[in-house]
Amino acid sequence: MLDLTADLNPASTQSPVAPEWHDPARYWPRLSAATAHLPAPVAVIDREALRHNALDMLVRAGGLPIRVASKSVRVRAVLDAVLQLPGYRGILAFTLPEALWLAETHDDIVIGYPTVDRTALTELFASEQAARRITLMVDDPAHLDLIDSVAPPGRRPEIRVAIDADASLRSAALGHIGVRRSALFTAGEVAAFARTILRRPGFRLVGLQMYEAQIAGQGDDAGPDAPVIRVMQARSRAELRVRRAEIVEALTGIAHLEFLNGGGTGSLEFTGSDESLTEASAGSGLLGGHLFDGYRSFRPAPAAAFAFDVVRRPAADIATVLGGGWIASGPAVTSRQPKPVWPDGLRTLSREAAGEVQTPLQGPKAATLGVGDRVWFRHAKSGEPAERIDSYHLVSGDEVVDELPTYRGEGKAFL
Repeated sequence: MLDLTADLNPASTQSPVAPEWHDPARYWPRLSAATAHLPAPVAVIDREALRHNALDMLVRAGGLPIRVASKSVRVRAVLDAVLQLPGYRGILAFTLPEALWLAETHDDIVIGYPTVDRTALTELFASEQAARRITLMVDDPAHLDLIDSVAPPGRRPEIRVAIDADASLRSAALGHIGVRRSALFTAGEVAAFARTILRRPGFRLVGLQMYEAQIAGQGDDAGPDAPVIRVMQARSRAELRVRRAEIVEALTGIAHLEFLNGGGTGSLEFTGSDESLTEASAGSGLLGGHLFDGYRSFRPAPAAAFAFDVVRRPAADIATVLGGGWIASGPAVTSRQPKPVWPDGLRTLSREAAGEVQTPLQGPKAATLGVGDRVWFRHAKSGEPAERIDSYHLVSGDEVVDELPTYRGEGKAFL
């Protein structure tokens, strides 16, 4: 069983020795040795690195409770273990079928995106317990209409809903900066929609979500654009702090809300300092995808990684592994490729990149790799590798201590 709660006294966790993941020459060979008996591809979670990340996120949030974003984990054992840590509270799910499954054992689940899944809605309506435990996300009267079309009020339980408001930056020079989520932007627009919900029988408005992707999901210390990104983020933080306070004031004046949610792994310091909020959401930082290497304020441990074995040598300076094309969602750019991290100095070929069936690698160490040697990769994101594997092998110290099934390993594929 994965347990992260042992010995939480801060004094007992301090050590004069730097964590092992700061020394790749120690960290990756240890994982290779621990998993040498397992066939590739092999995926691991290092327990100590996961624990470090979970506790570090709590510190960065400054005491604001963190709702765990399940999309960025997709391993129930990890979700359960993190939620046992004081400071974590509730789950931010990504689909209603997933939420229904998790609601069998968890009682506070908010779905981060609207649902139009009529089959899943019918299942939700059939369970008083699920209806108490799950909150749907809405930002349009059409969402309410669709719910009523499946089962009108009086023929279903009261449905808990939260409003998703746009937290992006609208720049006169650059236009929309951030992800395209809700159309609700101003306090007046959000309040008007809240009044619409309050007038509709069969719904209970319980929360607000505002996810600042342009701050949380954009590194500020990587590449030539970093200075521009820092200026943009400073402006966005200043604008959002004022506008979010206006939205919260308008909402709390007309409805009693249980939670006011913001955040993301990359913006926990900002989210934790926003007095308008009652909780943050984060998940990617737990496993530490390499996209988070480009932030100035924090650097998560590479808690999750996967390895492939060399199967051929097409040239003296090239070693080819079987598999590798585990590409992250988002724009099809280099940053979304898996990153070879050990042996150090390896890189993919510009004309092939990470391939579905094979990935050729070059670099100073490529010439030293032989058939059967193991190469470690980190995914750009955190949750997406779980769609490729049935389980993570949990490593502690020098050995595999458990096997943690992913959603896929439990026969689930939600999106």
